[in-house]
Formats: sequence, structure tokens, C-alpha cells
Amino acid sequence: MTQTDPKIALITGASRGLGAALAEALCDTHHIIAVARTTGALEELDDRIKARGGSATLAPMDITVPEAMATLCRGIHDRWGKLDLWLHPAIHAAPLSPAPFIDTKDWEKSLAINASATSLLITYVAPLLGATGQAVFFDDPRAGEKFFGAYGATKAAQIALAKSWAAETPRTGPRVQVLEPRPMPTATRARFFPGEDRSALTHPADEARRLLALL
Repeated sequence: MTQTDPKIALITGASRGLGAALAEALCDTHHIIAVARTTGALEELDDRIKARGGSATLAPMDITVPEAMATLCRGIHDRWGKLDLWLHPAIHAAPLSPAPFIDTKDWEKSLAINASATSLLITYVAPLLGATGQAVFFDDPRAGEKFFGAYGATKAAQIALAKSWAAETPRTGPRVQVLEPRPMPTATRARFFPGEDRSALTHPADEARRLLALL
């Protein structure tokens, strides 16, 4: 890479909500590698990034598939040689349910996306970040709240992984941060609080700018 090349940012969970807002906020200074399962939403994000004069590589992939993530990270290495930033807002929001009635499929999907995929991605992405890159995770401390069993437990597991990684790397890098977004009118939140006044929530674009300023 030359000095005129942009920095490279990987965003897993980039198609909607906070992930898409982060991509748009970063595209002035970073080339965005946008990962999500929804091709149409990624293409719409790409159009918005191009309209701002930015550039993106779209990766319509499932983060729970190890082979897909290995291929993605090998491709990043072969093309750019490194990552400067990894943002991981990807999450599965299981339906609210009393703990004794959590659906087995909902639990397994929550565990696969929120915890297992995060562990796998840390393994694959860490070498690309090296000593100078940054990894950022986004907390939503619902663990222990009523009806949030599947989401709260697996989200807590994800953040525990991130905090352990952060504690292990202050001398060696990469820099690992856990940030807590303000409530936003996203599809994920709508599943949890369908009747709330969304006008009182923070717009994802505004929240993305606030969170990136903390880096």
C-alpha cells in the first residue's frame, strides 16, 4: 500500500442499523469491507458509500460459516496485507421469552452468531490487525433481565471474549475496545420494544459518529 491508499476497515454486520451507519461514517477515510448475509442491503449501502465518494468491497457471507470467514480473511491478506480496523456490530436478536420456554433453534442461532462466530473471527482477524490495528465491539448489557435469556446470555459471552482479548493485548496490540451504543431505532430494538416512542431514540448516523470519535 502507498501513502495515498485508504485505511482498511472490516465491518461484520454492515447491512443495516449501526453497522451500515458506521460504514457510511468511515468511508471518507477508509475502504470498507462490508460483511452481511443480505445482498440487497449491502448493494444499497454500496450505493450510498459511492455517493459520498467512498469505496467498498461487499462480502455477502454468513459469519457462522468457518470456511467463508477463512476465505474472506485470506482474501483481505492477499489484497491488502492487513486491516486497520475491525468493527463487529453483528448480532442475532432472539425473540423475548421466559427462560424455560426459550426455543432450541433460537438458542442455537444466538450462540452461533453472538458467541461462537465472534470467537472464530477473533482468531482469523487478529493476525490481520497485527500490533497497530483496532477491534471494536458493541455492548448491550441485557444479561439477567427478564425475557432476555437467549440474547442476554450470548451477548454477554461475546463481550466477555472481547474484554479478555483486550486484557491480553495492551502491550502487544491490537487495541481492543468495547463501546456501549445509546438506544437507536434499529430493527433489532424494534423486536424487543415494538411499542416504544422511536422519536426519542438516537439516530444511527449520529451514534456512529459519536462512537467513532471515541476511537
